[in-house]
Amino acid sequence: MTDDDRSIPEPNGVPESDGEANANEKAYWSENIRLLWTLMTVWFVVSFGAGVLFRGFLDQFSLGGYPLGFWFAQQGSIYVFVLLIFYYTWKMKKIERKYDLDD
Repeated sequence: MTDDDRSIPEPNGVPESDGEANANEKAYWSENIRLLWTLMTVWFVVSFGAGVLFRGFLDQFSLGGYPLGFWFAQQGSIYVFVLLIFYYTWKMKKIERKYDLDD
C-alpha cells in the first residue's frame, strides 16, 4: 500500500467520492457568496442609498427630531451594519450545519 492509496478520513466519518465532495464544496461556496452579495447590497442601499441618493426624499420624514436622510447617514447605517453582522453569523451557522461543516 502506497501513500497515494490511503484515503483521508472525512470529518463526519463517512468517506465521500471526489465528485460528491467537489459538488458539496461548490454548493457551499455558492450559497456563501450569494449571502455575502445580498448583505453587501443591503449595506450599500442603506448607507449610500438612504444617506446620499435618497436623502432628499427621506428628509420629509423625521426620526428623533432629525430628518430621516440625515439620521440614516449618521446613525442608521451603523445600526443596520451591526444587525447585518449578527444576521450573517446566524445564517452562516445554518449554512455550515446544512453542509456538515459546523464545529
